[in-house]
Amino acid sequence: MNGENIECWLTDMDGVLVREQEALPGAAELLEQWRSKDLPYLVLTNNSIFTARDLSARLRNSGLVVPEERIWTSALATATFLANQIDPESNAQGSCYVIGEAGLTTAIHAAGFIMTETNPDYVVVGETRNYSFEAITKAVRLINDGARFILTNPDATGPSPEGVIPATGAIASLITKATGRKPYVVGKPNPMMFRSALNHLGAHSMETAMIGDRMDTDIVAGMEAGMHTILVMTGLSSRASIADFPFRPNRIIDGVYELLEDPLDRDEDSQ
Repeated sequence: MNGENIECWLTDMDGVLVREQEALPGAAELLEQWRSKDLPYLVLTNNSIFTARDLSARLRNSGLVVPEERIWTSALATATFLANQIDPESNAQGSCYVIGEAGLTTAIHAAGFIMTETNPDYVVVGETRNYSFEAITKAVRLINDGARFILTNPDATGPSPEGVIPATGAIASLITKATGRKPYVVGKPNPMMFRSALNHLGAHSMETAMIGDRMDTDIVAGMEAGMHTILVMTGLSSRASIADFPFRPNRIIDGVYELLEDPLDRDEDSQ
């Protein structure tokens, strides 16, 4: 893929479009460029706490106009994955025990699942700021009793004003240690996240580009999903760190302003 036949775009959010709630140079203009050209796109995030509506409002506060239908979270990808696991001929309603916030519970409800603590089909663990020993113990016992273990994303830590906090990957390790069962992880770097986004858009991977700021999640998953990959230097990666990986993105740019078609916009944003 040479990047000239891109008809669809997927982009990470943090480190690509925003950083610490501030829009990055060129982000608003790039979103408007996609809208004006009527190009399908989705903004992706591994965060499962917030609903797409919540995230749309947060981005709007940063000066970025992203309708909720243009946002794809690990919670939505997880709910879509679970819905596809139910036998359509069984007429059965799936059930889940969920550790997570509104973004995850809303998505799973919308996919037709019921929430229960009694013999659920799945234990689903997502990001939350209120992990409790009681909930984790319940998850361990349900998995030991036969529930299948699903994780929205593998991130071991998350940010907070006070510093890093344990996230889904850390909690999953605790549960795995107690049960001997590893979860199926839906979010990045599993290309399942990107494939579900492509299916949601009705797009083909060969005509889609993925913009991300991390080699170990965005770029590797985009590559494995068969997409054109673009690494930006406005997030967690540096040009020196790229050599640490046995694969490369198709393109490396300093910021999304380099993807603007109008040279004047590009010059203004890069100053």
